[in-house]
Amino acid sequence: MIEEPIHRCGDCFQCKNGQSNVCQNFSITGMHTDGAYAEFTTVDETFVHGVPESTPLREAAVAEPTSIAARAVLEQSSLTPGDRVLVEGPGPIGVLVATIADSIGANVFVSGLDRDAKYRLPLVDDRGIETVNLAVDAAEDRMTSFTDGRGFDVVFDTTGHHTGVEDAVEHVRKGGEVVVIGLPGDGSELRMTPVVRGEIRIETSYGSQWRDFEQAIRLIDNGTIEPAAMLDTSFYADDPTAAFEAFLDSETCKPVFSFD
Repeated sequence: MIEEPIHRCGDCFQCKNGQSNVCQNFSITGMHTDGAYAEFTTVDETFVHGVPESTPLREAAVAEPTSIAARAVLEQSSLTPGDRVLVEGPGPIGVLVATIADSIGANVFVSGLDRDAKYRLPLVDDRGIETVNLAVDAAEDRMTSFTDGRGFDVVFDTTGHHTGVEDAVEHVRKGGEVVVIGLPGDGSELRMTPVVRGEIRIETSYGSQWRDFEQAIRLIDNGTIEPAAMLDTSFYADDPTAAFEAFLDSETCKPVFSFD
């Protein structure tokens, strides 16, 4: 079994309106309640999903970020097969967004920073998806060539940095779409005039719902998502700091704690 970490109340307007991912009274395991790093915990059956026997439990740990990526690509975006897509940020959500978009026939391009060049961008390259290190001088030329100079049809901002949406607007085509998934801590200085004049649609995607989790489990089980390459099982629950530091330094993509 796996748990949805964001628990909806089921009673507010949003929950009753089919928008439980933006529940007014949500709680998050590990943030509002303790026990997220315990080897065993109790969870209301409303928030658990069965894992097929054919899926290793270790790989099922990727179901939650996969559910977020699936919602962003398959529900919140207008992406269609053949679209030229830019994914900003090769973190776990970015890698999964790129993989799902690629699986439905989009032409995907993933951008990262210099610190991503050693581990995360090669991880995407190994999936046969084109990448670019933005610190390289030819980055803009490569993106221009990839889109025949018109810009990307859809840009997914998974960076969590306030400049992400600003850069997305620079790279999307007129009449295109930007989907913001990352959560910046600082305010953006997005200029709205080019957004309005270019009729650029800005969409957001937050968390996931029950059906997104079920879809994520199926995507893992049928091999669309192959978690093994992005999982890092070298960390232990009694030393979580090591995992967070490695993640923030882009030395790993998806840390998973072991209890052995």
